[in-house]
Amino acid sequence: MAEYNEGAYRLAREAYIEHSCPFERALLSRCAGCSRARRLNLADREAIACGDPVVREYCLAFYQALHENAQFALKTNPDTPWPFGKEIRAQCGGVRGLAGAMGGAADETTDIAATVLQGGQRFGGSADFPYSEIMRAVVHYEPRKRRS
Repeated sequence: MAEYNEGAYRLAREAYIEHSCPFERALLSRCAGCSRARRLNLADREAIACGDPVVREYCLAFYQALHENAQFALKTNPDTPWPFGKEIRAQCGGVRGLAGAMGGAADETTDIAATVLQGGQRFGGSADFPYSEIMRAVVHYEPRKRRS
């Protein structure tokens, strides 16, 4: 069986996906959805692209603020890449926490783009989101268990 050429895959991905989704891992794990996401198949892998570059900027600002606020809660070092499990907890818990803070459904039906846009309208931007409440959801989020 031939090994994957990871470098070639990354180059193809960068060439094919113009606007990557900052919440791709959350979408691939199906803990949330997004009305703006486009699912793509590259080689044997599934990838997510953002279909709305304007909304992507709002999502990216929330993603960055979420990571900044979650460093203490998840005990991560800002200078190292986040392990997969902590990234999932930050993304899934963060989106669900924001939805819950606005009184919405905090489950797999949460639409990431719609939640971020509504949060921006309600709180005045991602810097003003209720991160104390969002961090509780991040800490308590449990990724689904691996199949055995």
